Amino acid sequence: MGDRNFKPFPILRTGRLTLRQLVSSDDNEIFALRSNENVNKYLDRKPSKSIDDAKTFIQTINENIQNNNSIYWAITLNGTNKLIGTICLFDFSADNLKAEIGYELLPEFQGKGIMQEAILKVIDFGIQHIGLNSIEAYTHSENQSSTRLLEKFNFKKHSVDGNNLMIFKLTSNA
Repeated sequence: MGDRNFKPFPILRTGRLTLRQLVSSDDNEIFALRSNENVNKYLDRKPSKSIDDAKTFIQTINENIQNNNSIYWAITLNGTNKLIGTICLFDFSADNLKAEIGYELLPEFQGKGIMQEAILKVIDFGIQHIGLNSIEAYTHSENQSSTRLLEKFNFKKHSVDGNNLMIFKLTSNA
C-alpha cells in the first residue's frame, strides 16, 4: 500500500528546475497555459476564458492536494519563481499502486529538455515515495512530442481508444 500523504508539500528539485506547489500568484501563468491554443491542441478541455478561471483552477488543485487526491507541481526554472509548466500525478487507484501522470509546458519552453527533467523526477517520486508500481499516461495519437517523451522513459503503448487517445503504461521493477 503506497503513501499518499502530501503534507508537507513535496518540493522537488533537478539541475535546472524547482517543482513547487501552485500559489494564487500563478494565476496569470496558469491562464496563459490553459488558454494557449497550442497547449490545448491535444487536450480534451475547454480553454480558460479569464483570470477568474485560473484562480478557481488553482484553488481546486490545492484542495485536491490538501485532501491527498492528487499531487500537482508548478514547474519553475531554478532562481525564478515564475511558472513555466505543470506536472501532476492523479487518479490514484484505491491501493495507491497506480496513478496517471499529466504535464504541460508553455510553448516557449518546449523542446529544451525541461519536461524530461520534470517527468524523471516525478516518476522517481511516485515510485520511491508513494509506492506506485504503475503509472499511466494518455496522449492524443497525433501528439508526437508527448509520445516520444513517454517512450524515452520506457512507457509502453497499451491501447488506443475511440477518441484517438493512446494509453501508455510504465511499470516499475519494484
